[in-house]
Amino acid sequence: ENFYLEYNVCNSSSNLSPSCKLRRQFHLNGMHKAGDVILGGLFEVHYTSVFPDDTLCVSFDPPGFRHAMTMAFTIDEINKNSNLLPNVTLGYSLYDNCATLGIGFSAALSLASGQEEQFLLQENCLGTPPVMGIVGDPFSTFSIATSNVLGLFKLPIVSLVSLSYCVLFNDRQRFPSFFRTIPSDAFQVRAMIQILKHFDWTWVGLLVSDDDYGLHAARSFQFDLAQSGGGCLAYSEILPWGNDPNEYKRIVDVMTKSTARVIIVFAHQMQMTQLMKEVVRQNVTGLQWIASEAWTLVEGLHTTAFMPYLAGTLGIAIRCGKIPGLREFLLRIHPDQHHMILNAFQMRQFWEFTFQCRFAPPPAGWVESGGALCTGQENLVNVETDYLDASELRPEYNIYKAVYALAYALNDMLLCIPGKGPFRGQSCATLQRLDPWQLMYYLEKVNFTTPNGDQVSFDENGEALPIYDVMNWLQLPDGRTKVQNVGEVKKSVSKGEQLTIDEDKIFWNFELQEPPRSVCSESCPPGTRMARKRGQPICCFDCIPCSEGKVSNATDSLECTSCPEDFWSSPQRDHCVPKKTEFLSYHEPLGICLTTASLLGTFVCAVVLGIFTYHRSTPIVRANNSELSFLLLVSLKLCFLCSLLFIGHPKLWTCQLRHAAFGISFVLCVSCILVKTMVVLAVFKASKPGGGASLKWFGAMQQRGTIMVLTSIQAAICTAWLVSASPAPYKNTQYHNDKIVYECVVGSTVGFAVLLGYIGLLATLSFLLAFLARNLPDNFNEAKLITFSMLIFCAVWVAFVPAYVNSPGKYADAVEVFAILASSFGLLVALFGPKCYIILLRPERNTKKAIMGRGTIVYLKFILLSILEYKYSKYTMDHVLVAY
Repeated sequence: ENFYLEYNVCNSSSNLSPSCKLRRQFHLNGMHKAGDVILGGLFEVHYTSVFPDDTLCVSFDPPGFRHAMTMAFTIDEINKNSNLLPNVTLGYSLYDNCATLGIGFSAALSLASGQEEQFLLQENCLGTPPVMGIVGDPFSTFSIATSNVLGLFKLPIVSLVSLSYCVLFNDRQRFPSFFRTIPSDAFQVRAMIQILKHFDWTWVGLLVSDDDYGLHAARSFQFDLAQSGGGCLAYSEILPWGNDPNEYKRIVDVMTKSTARVIIVFAHQMQMTQLMKEVVRQNVTGLQWIASEAWTLVEGLHTTAFMPYLAGTLGIAIRCGKIPGLREFLLRIHPDQHHMILNAFQMRQFWEFTFQCRFAPPPAGWVESGGALCTGQENLVNVETDYLDASELRPEYNIYKAVYALAYALNDMLLCIPGKGPFRGQSCATLQRLDPWQLMYYLEKVNFTTPNGDQVSFDENGEALPIYDVMNWLQLPDGRTKVQNVGEVKKSVSKGEQLTIDEDKIFWNFELQEPPRSVCSESCPPGTRMARKRGQPICCFDCIPCSEGKVSNATDSLECTSCPEDFWSSPQRDHCVPKKTEFLSYHEPLGICLTTASLLGTFVCAVVLGIFTYHRSTPIVRANNSELSFLLLVSLKLCFLCSLLFIGHPKLWTCQLRHAAFGISFVLCVSCILVKTMVVLAVFKASKPGGGASLKWFGAMQQRGTIMVLTSIQAAICTAWLVSASPAPYKNTQYHNDKIVYECVVGSTVGFAVLLGYIGLLATLSFLLAFLARNLPDNFNEAKLITFSMLIFCAVWVAFVPAYVNSPGKYADAVEVFAILASSFGLLVALFGPKCYIILLRPERNTKKAIMGRGTIVYLKFILLSILEYKYSKYTMDHVLVAY
C-alpha cells in the first residue's frame, strides 16, 4: 500500500466532473526544474535511510550528488543548443533513492504519475505525462523492481546498471522499455578474453566472489572462453564473504601450485583485501592480475603492502569521457540558487559536507564542539574535493550519454512529418498528445556520436554499443599509485568487437618488463600438430611432427594437411614443395655415360664403315659379303643411336619412337647376320657334289628380299602396337613418395613382349645356324665369329628381362639402354674386330695369295662369294670345282 498509487479516473456516474487525482503523495527528496518536456532521474544522493519510516535520508553521498548534478548540467547544455530540440525546453525531476529499495520504487512511481498537482493530466485524462523518460537507477535490484512496473506503461528507462546477472534485462517481453548505456558484464567477460588473446595467455586462473555477480561471471567466463577457443582455466575458486583465513590460505596454495601466471578476479574490495593479505603473507610473486570493473579503480587496494604484488595489474573500467563545462557548472552551484533547483535541501547538505560546517540553526552542541557555521560565502574553488575533479568522469559520462539519447530520440520524434509518421495512419506524435511508448520507438533507433567520438545506439536488447577502458596500475617512484589508461575495448556496428592496447605504456611488474608467459603447453611450431594430453584441458598438449607428405604452416595446428599430388612436404614439414622429378637425364652421370657410350658406338660404326668402304676392293672385305657388311654396320649405327631416345624427359613422340626404332633397328641387324649365316652354310653346301643348286636361292636379290621381309614383319608388329595401345609418358608417384618418376609406359605388355620375342627368335635362329657351321674347315671361318656374337647378344637380352622388370623408374630405361649398347658393341666387336685387325694391322694377310695360302676353303669361299655378288665374272664354276 505504501508503494501503490491509484487514479480516480473519469467516473461518469459521479456527481463530480471527470478528473484524474492522486490518491496519496510520497514525501521524497528531489530536485526539479520546469520545462516543456520533463525527464526523470533516480540517483543515490544518500546511502542510508532512517527506519522504520524510511523517509529520512542520511549519510550524504558526494558521488551520487555529482551524478544528479551531471544530469542537470546536461539538460541545461541541451537547452542552450539551438540545433537540438529548438523551441523546446527540457526540465527535470531528480529523486534520491537513499540506496533503499522502498524509496527508489516510490520515487519511480512518483516520476511516472506525478508528485505534485502541476504534473497532473488534463481533466479528460489526456496530455503529456509527468516525465517522458527516466535516467537511473544505478542499482540492478531497484531497476528490476521499477522496470517490471513501468515497463507496463512503456515508459523508457535508461539505466546505469552493469552487474552481470542483469543480462535478464535482455528479455524484451519482461522489460520492453529498459535501456542502458553502461555495458553489461557479459561484454566485460568478452573484453577480458580479448586481452587474454592479445597477449597469448591461454592458461589462466579464475577467482570470483560468492554472490550473483561473481558466480554469474564465472559461468559466463567459462562458457565464452570455451566458445572462443582462446584458452583454458587452470583452476576456478570462489572467494568467501567475511574473514575465513583457512579458505583464503587454501585458495592461495592452489594459486602457488598452479603453472598459470595470469589470474582473473571478479570480486569486490572486501574479498580482494582478504585475498591480498594471504598473498602478502605467503609472498606469492610473479603473478599477472586482471581486475574486473568492480575493483579496478578501488583506491583502498593501493597500499604500500599490496602494491609490490598488484603493480602492473590490468583492469576493465567504465568508459571515461570528457564533459566540457561540467566543472564550471559545478563551481556555480550555491545553496541560494532557487531559480535553478526548486528543492535546495540537498544543496545545503552538499555545502555542509564540503566545507564541514552547518547552516543556522546548527545542531545542538555543534558550536560548542568547535564546529563552524556556514555563511554561504564559502568558495568551492578553494576546496580540494573529488566532487570538482572532472578528469575521471565515468558514471557521469554514461549519464551524459543517457540524457542525450533521450533528447535525440525526442528530437527525431518532433521532426516527424505528418502523413509520413511511423504510427497508425502514418501519424506523428506531438507535444500536446505524447505517449512514452512513442518516444521509446525513436529511442530504439537513435544513433549519434558524442564529442568524445563515441557512437551511441541501442541494439535489440536495449544495450548501447559497449565500450570499456583498459587500465594499468603503475607504482610511481614516490610510492603513489597511478591507474593509467592503456587501451579500450569497444563494439561498433561495422567492425564488431575490437581491442586496442598501447603496449608501450603498460607497466609490467616483472624483471624483464615484458608480458609473462602463461600457457599449459608451449605453442606447437609449424611442421607439427597438437595432440591433446589424456585427461587434461585442451590447452595441455604434445607437439607431434607431421608425417611425410603432410604439413602444417601455422602455429598450434590441430591437423596436418596432405600436400597436393605433385607436391611433397619440406624437411621442416611447414610447407609443400614441388616433388623432385626423376628421369634418365643427359645431365646426370649415368645419362652422360650412356650418351657417351652411344655416341662412341655410333662413331666406331662410322669408322668401321669408312674402313670397309676404303678397303672394299681388298680380298678380306670381298670375301665377307661386303654388301651385307655395309648394311649390318648401318643397322648397328641405328641401334646405337636409338638408345638416345631412352634418355631425356619422356615425351609422347619419344615414347612411341623409342621401342619402334629399337625393335626395327635390331631386327635389321639380326636379319643381316642371319642372312650372312645362311649364305655361309649355302656356300659350303654348294661345295659338295650335287649341292650347287642351293646357291641360286642366295643371290643378292634374295638376300635383300629376305632382310626386307624379316624387317617388315617387325615394322608391322610395331605399327599394330602403336595403333592399339601406344606407349605414352606417365608420372609415376608409386616408386617414391617425394619424387615424380617420369617414364614411358609400354601401353601393351603383349606388344612389347612380341617385339622382344621376335628379335629373340631371329637371334636364336642365327645362333643355331652359326653354331652348326662353327666346325667347317677354315682357319678364318666367319661362322665362329657369328656364333660368338650371337652368344653375347642372347646372353645380354636374357639377362635384360629380369633386370628390366625389377628396375624402377629411370633405372629401367638405363637397363634397356645398357642392353642395347652391350649387344650392339658385342656384335660390332665380334664381327668386325678381327677383320679390322687384319685390314689395319696385318695388311700382308689381306691379299689373294695369303688367303689362298691359308687354304682352298677360304679361297673357295672368296670365289663363291664373288660369284654371288656378280662382280668378278672371270671366275666360273669350273674354277670352283678345280679349287675344290
